[in-house]
Amino acid sequence: MHVRRWFGQIELWLEAERDQLPLWLPVGIAIGIAAWFGLPDAHAWRIFMGIAGLCAVVAFFLARSGRAGRALAWLSAAALLGCALAWARSERVAAPVLSRTLVVTMTAKVNAVAKLPAKQKIRLLLAPEAQPTLPPQIRVSLDEKEVPAGIAPGARIAVRARVVPPPPPLLPGSYDFARVAWFQKIGATGKALGPARLVAPAPGGGGFTAWLGAQRARLTAHIQSQLAGSEGGVAAAFVTGDVGAIDEADADAFRQSGLAHLLSISGLHVTAVIAATMLLTLRLLALSQWLALRAPLLLIAAGAGALAGIGYTLLSGAEVPTIRSCVAALLVLAGIALGREAMTLRLVATGALIVLLVWPEVLVGPSFQLSFAAVTSIIAFHEHPRVRAWAAKREEGWARRLLREVAILLATGLLVEIALMPIAAYHFHRAGIYGAFANIIAIPLTTFVIMPLEALALLLDSVGLGGPVWWVTGKVLALLIGLARHVSALPGAVAALPSMPLGAFLLMVAGGLWIALWRTPVRRVGALPLMIGAAWALVTPAPDVLITGDGKHLAVRTADGALHLLRPRAGEYVRDQLGEGSGVKAEALDLDILPSARCTRDVCLASIARGGRAWHVLATRSPYMLDLEQVKSACAWADIAVSDRRLPRTCVPRWLKLDRVMLAQTGGVAIDLTRAKLRTVRADDRHPWNLRSSQLPTGPSARRSTGSPLHNNTPPRNAHEFRNAD
Repeated sequence: MHVRRWFGQIELWLEAERDQLPLWLPVGIAIGIAAWFGLPDAHAWRIFMGIAGLCAVVAFFLARSGRAGRALAWLSAAALLGCALAWARSERVAAPVLSRTLVVTMTAKVNAVAKLPAKQKIRLLLAPEAQPTLPPQIRVSLDEKEVPAGIAPGARIAVRARVVPPPPPLLPGSYDFARVAWFQKIGATGKALGPARLVAPAPGGGGFTAWLGAQRARLTAHIQSQLAGSEGGVAAAFVTGDVGAIDEADADAFRQSGLAHLLSISGLHVTAVIAATMLLTLRLLALSQWLALRAPLLLIAAGAGALAGIGYTLLSGAEVPTIRSCVAALLVLAGIALGREAMTLRLVATGALIVLLVWPEVLVGPSFQLSFAAVTSIIAFHEHPRVRAWAAKREEGWARRLLREVAILLATGLLVEIALMPIAAYHFHRAGIYGAFANIIAIPLTTFVIMPLEALALLLDSVGLGGPVWWVTGKVLALLIGLARHVSALPGAVAALPSMPLGAFLLMVAGGLWIALWRTPVRRVGALPLMIGAAWALVTPAPDVLITGDGKHLAVRTADGALHLLRPRAGEYVRDQLGEGSGVKAEALDLDILPSARCTRDVCLASIARGGRAWHVLATRSPYMLDLEQVKSACAWADIAVSDRRLPRTCVPRWLKLDRVMLAQTGGVAIDLTRAKLRTVRADDRHPWNLRSSQLPTGPSARRSTGSPLHNNTPPRNAHEFRNAD
């Protein structure tokens, strides 16, 4: 009886929410896509698809007359479709991948050219010729001075390069380039070992795509010739999407100030171009009285805006985020043409559905998540009855109206920052605080000042009169860059966070969607998983020890929040990744200066107090051979032994032996010593870009030891005290 009454209440609730039910169709597809990426192998994918299909059939036949059954059936079917789409997409883009590091001399066709002036490098996408040992497509970086003149898509070059397989995440929770490369059909990446030689220039013609790429490169170069430094880089980013000329420090300032979204052509830029085109078209056509009285000016302006949006998308490189924004904008224009409300959650859901059907892999990337989270939260906020009433136009003085509009803008900005914070924390391990306030200035400045000035300057350049406008544009861009620098330098502007558990992230996403997509008071239930996920993320301790997948780099996080690195000369990228993974923003220190560590140029021995005991760590850091007996004794003293080489069989630490053999199976490792738990990059993951399994060791043994066998806690004086390790 109680169950029947409960089902009756669910039916009444879904009846009240019937207009919102279609919004969950892309969510169902997203669940299936996420399941394919999250589950480890084909067996698990088949089980998920079988369960989803069974749920769809059972729900449909057992509750054909009820809305709850039909909703569950559609959601299950969508999840089944999403998993199948992701699987099919991964098979469709499958291409050979390099299995080991190679140094090769090759002749290759240039498929794409990406200039990085800020780093003085050029990145080429190459298709090797007559090289059966190489994959069909390779990405190679060269110094600017090593690139021959006339390099362009379609050209053929000869180059000697060191190429490696697309690298997996350096640490648990780090960026997975191997996955991204798989869907871009990139089978290897590397760096040129010397200058490249032009074998044959790019042929004439090449089709529309080649012509468009050449025009984009020419426009980028023209903009950067008018504005030097980061100002030119930001200006080019707004027009062609090329961010290569932005200084790394300024790019980081944009990220830390919450303004990085301005540098990626997305909904803001596409909307600004379409809106400006529509406004200009309407104004020009309205000058004719005959057209104003007889022609559907709004429809014509919408068509002109659609053409401008498509052209801008093509000119900016037609990247997936830009295409996604263009599709959403075209749907809005279609709604305007049909006399519908311009922006609704249904339009957003339709845009998300189209993108996921074509590119299911974008779901797990930050760009898709940030874009749709921002738009969904804005529309859901402004569709709330109280917010509608607050924002509605009314008879009031200009000062009061300005104050109300600024308050609405600030509230919207704060909401977007809150909505995006879990995504930024999960992917980038940082959360901004002042982004909402910075965006209140930056977004209007970009939309209403900088982009129109750039358009005017480019237009005047056609008659040689753009110089003064470029000067003004440079000053305004300097103001925008100065804002990013100032905000990023404020105390507490960015909070560094360790890697967030996937479960906590999924709970926050589920809670946010529940709040945004429903309209009745039941939406408040979404606050529960949202708060649980947030609390879970906040109480998750930072790892005490981080080890990269190659075993070369180890980081120890001390109780006071400092980070100490095994290798003092670790590169900037490695340092950044270790800092992000440990939630440490400050500059990393050397392990040598840790009071409880003793290091030579070959070996480091460290003692770390955690969980009421001292953990002993042994790590090698040189290629020199070590004495077998010394290694055996050191391993017996250590709880954890780490090396980028294969340690001998006689090396038996108390808990973990993370040498080259084990790390090849586990990938990077993050260790929580207090709870004696570890996370790895690979955990029986059988996705096509990562087909190696892992064998994780069990917990630490109960054996105890007092001190190191190496000369009574004294580390070896030099490498010659260790010989014949193998």
